[in-house]
Amino acid sequence: MSNPPHKPLQLVAWCARRTAVLLAVVFTVFAPSASLAEPQQVPQTTTESAKPERVVVGIYVNDIQEVDFPTHSYAVDFYAWFRWKSPNLDPAKSMEFMNRYAPTEHQRDFLLDKPKAMPDGRLYSILREQGRFATKFNLSRYPFDHQALKIEIEDTLASSDDQVYVPDQVPVLLNPNITLPGFLVGKPTMKITDHTYPTNFGDLTVPSAESYSRVTIEIPITRALVTVTVKAFLPVLLIVVCALLIFFIMPSRVDGRIGLGITALLTLVALQLTASSSLPEVGYLMLIDKVYLASYAFIIAALARVVATSWSGEDGRSVEAVARADKVWAGILLAAYIISIALSAAWTFKMLPGI
Repeated sequence: MSNPPHKPLQLVAWCARRTAVLLAVVFTVFAPSASLAEPQQVPQTTTESAKPERVVVGIYVNDIQEVDFPTHSYAVDFYAWFRWKSPNLDPAKSMEFMNRYAPTEHQRDFLLDKPKAMPDGRLYSILREQGRFATKFNLSRYPFDHQALKIEIEDTLASSDDQVYVPDQVPVLLNPNITLPGFLVGKPTMKITDHTYPTNFGDLTVPSAESYSRVTIEIPITRALVTVTVKAFLPVLLIVVCALLIFFIMPSRVDGRIGLGITALLTLVALQLTASSSLPEVGYLMLIDKVYLASYAFIIAALARVVATSWSGEDGRSVEAVARADKVWAGILLAAYIISIALSAAWTFKMLPGI
């Protein structure tokens, strides 16, 4: 090391150079150890936890073309649109209808060749579907039944962990010009639920059963009350009235009384067969069936009364006495008939206590 100079300016310069050298040595020795002791905090980009893609869905029902009760199906023409964010998805093409009827007869048209960008950064696609759908109609209250025409939508592969449906601001719209002959169409609704299947469909990569987001559109329909009452019950009422006339024919006219009762019974059977031809086979009694059963019982009871009094001339009973008794029997059977129908209706509509 050189000796320090003796002039003042040279001495100051020499001290400055020595100080710089010393600081450089200190930084070289201690900086690595400091960096090892306290590692520098490097900002890292944190990825948010994976969230399911929210797909906005909406429906416009253009027409309801037919309701076929024997097959539990109905034909609907509607538009469905979807909005979503991820460019890797296309819910309009990956969705499927869960309650299709006759799938090969469905017509699906995509109104856009590819998803359209929206001002909010989302993608948009729309399709038109025409075809038949199915649901199991509950006809226990027929002809005063209320039905719901359902359309059920799920994604083909994406579970609810990856994709969920959310309703649009106005989720379901109905064409105001829709007319369905014989029915009144109510306000449609949309319900979104998680539907869990009790199986993994044999996929070993899926540890347990998965749930899928399901959209259910319900369109309520009801029958016109006055019209259906006249069509369903007026013919039955007329047949019962004709059978009631048995009690107002002279007891001596046994052949005429029996003939009237048999004719009324056969007519009622033919009427029921005709009315039930437009209905499906069900494992329970409908309200209309209970009315027919009560009518059968009334006619058979009237015939039994005629048979019981057909021997009145041989046992000494007067024709006048039988005729007076017939009026009483007519009142009793008619009251029993009305009460039985009222009880059947109350049972069907759950109006009796304890039901």
